[in-house]
Amino acid sequence: MPINHLDAEALYTTLSDQIRSAVGSDDKLAVVGIHSGGAWLAKRLAAELKLEDRLGFIDVSFYRDDYAERGLHAEVKPTQIPFDVNDATILLVDDVLYTGRTTRAAINELFDYGRPRRILLAALIDRGGRELPIAADFVAETITLPSDRQLVLQCADDGRFSLSIDNA
Repeated sequence: MPINHLDAEALYTTLSDQIRSAVGSDDKLAVVGIHSGGAWLAKRLAAELKLEDRLGFIDVSFYRDDYAERGLHAEVKPTQIPFDVNDATILLVDDVLYTGRTTRAAINELFDYGRPRRILLAALIDRGGRELPIAADFVAETITLPSDRQLVLQCADDGRFSLSIDNA
């Protein structure tokens, strides 16, 4: 069912404004999106920040601490980090921040590529429910959602974002 009170495009604009005002002219800034929703957001952010050459994508499937329980997702995407991570400021982007486990897995994977100077976390929505001490540096909206529901970001062919609530 659609989320009527959460406009994904308006939330994206809020998030983008926060990021642009905070990152300034960091010449070591790179953007890394977590597949899949975070990757869509990261791609648009990188274009706005003129960082298309410092854009990467991570699929954390093999790095999750619940891999044995969840198994391998049917649509695993390859991780692509086409720039030097060493001494970079990484803007790690995800669509929904929930338990913190996906973020932890993404950070672990980033360190396989090098040692960033700094990692900043951006999330379109923070839904609480943290199981690890992880907090976003940039977040467009904080909501409460029952644990048996999940927010799903969609990206239309024209690049516009929308949100829906599904059963977990």
